[in-house]
Amino acid sequence: MGTPTRPPLDDLAKRLQRSRAERESRPRDGFLRETFVLPRNDARLKAQEWFSRWPKQAYWTEIESWFERPGDVIEFTIRRLPTSD
Repeated sequence: MGTPTRPPLDDLAKRLQRSRAERESRPRDGFLRETFVLPRNDARLKAQEWFSRWPKQAYWTEIESWFERPGDVIEFTIRRLPTSD
């Protein structure tokens, strides 16, 4: 009985390259970001939720960008620091 052959590592290498490229494309400023696409009222509630959960004074929470989409839909990115330290 012989030794089993090693599986090809092509897929693993591709996934590693993709992961590294994604990590490099993200800004390294310490902020956590999340993007939402919600109807206007839901977007307002989501932003209020973030500001009450992570207050601006402690986490530097901020709406980084927002766009009005057709159908009264708002796409926005909100950012905050990971901790209040």
